[in-house]
Amino acid sequence: MPSIITNEASLQNTSVTVAPLVLLSVVDHYERIINKNSDSNFNNSNKRVLGVILGDNYSSKDSIKVTNSFAIPFEEDEKSPDIWFLDHNFIDSMLEMFKKINAKEKLIGWYHSGPKLKQSDLKINELFKKFTSNPLLLIVNVNSNDIIDIPTDSYLAIEEIKDDGTAAEKSFIHLPSIIKAEEAEEIGVEHLLRDIRDQACGNLSIRLTNNFKSLKSLDERLLNIINYLNKILNNELPINNVILGKLQDIFNLLPNLINVLVPSNNQSNDNDIDSNLKNNNNKLLGFNKSDALAKSFITKTNDELMMVYISSLVRSIISFHDLIDNKLENKQRDDENSKKDQDGDIDLEKDEDESSEKKKEEEQREDTDKN
Repeated sequence: MPSIITNEASLQNTSVTVAPLVLLSVVDHYERIINKNSDSNFNNSNKRVLGVILGDNYSSKDSIKVTNSFAIPFEEDEKSPDIWFLDHNFIDSMLEMFKKINAKEKLIGWYHSGPKLKQSDLKINELFKKFTSNPLLLIVNVNSNDIIDIPTDSYLAIEEIKDDGTAAEKSFIHLPSIIKAEEAEEIGVEHLLRDIRDQACGNLSIRLTNNFKSLKSLDERLLNIINYLNKILNNELPINNVILGKLQDIFNLLPNLINVLVPSNNQSNDNDIDSNLKNNNNKLLGFNKSDALAKSFITKTNDELMMVYISSLVRSIISFHDLIDNKLENKQRDDENSKKDQDGDIDLEKDEDESSEKKKEEEQREDTDKN
């Protein structure tokens, strides 16, 4: 079997940093295309969208930063993957406009909604070499249901040179990717996600839903940590001191809510401690329980829950008060309308009486004139 020589070794330490704005743009692009074709007989199951990613791939050798993106017109034949259309002129015009906004952002590659690599990806990647020497492919799985893993995969094309003289082949190599944002971008994305909500839900229900999702995600991550540590104990995985050090840093940040045993009278003898533990039904003698921190956390939690409960009651009372005001306004409006109707009937009767009197007077005048 012939050996293969690649430039994969030079990319081993390279990672891709993706900004949250890029993910939101890709999802918005996908939703617009799907909603546009939802009324037709178009099959949306295998439909994917394609666009350009902007960023910086020269400032650091070990990191590629993806900071922005824009959508481009793209169509492909589902039956024949080799048949596809991509608008070059649109890319050129969009790049000119983006240069006026931020000249530091360069075209570094392209994205599609995947969820996996397609047969035509290598050919499309060759086309993007017109704009950059080594384009990056970013696949964003817009339909991902995985809460833990990030929905992105990054690839760079490499050329495999065989030492037997046969033709070189090109393939994609996977790069690790992370999602990272600046502080200003984090604030903007957080406010944007807050606006995307069900209008029928109140602030309290939204807050509880967010807390539930956060706790669920935390529980899944803790289970992953437990599974990882169990595999290390069972010798299924080797010990990684870097990961264990980061876990220790996480646990060091947690407050100790367990009753801390503080020895009194400078008791430090292990025998004295063991003897004290055995006396009085295993109650501690000569030790003080420092549970002030635990009590303070419990008190704060109770205060916050009380505020939530009071806020819910106040909101319910205000809603009930608005309902009563609405009922009173409707009743007052009905009374005014009925009164206006009665006044209108009285005015009609007066007009009829006046008209009848006028007729009588005219008849009397006619009689007098005849006589």
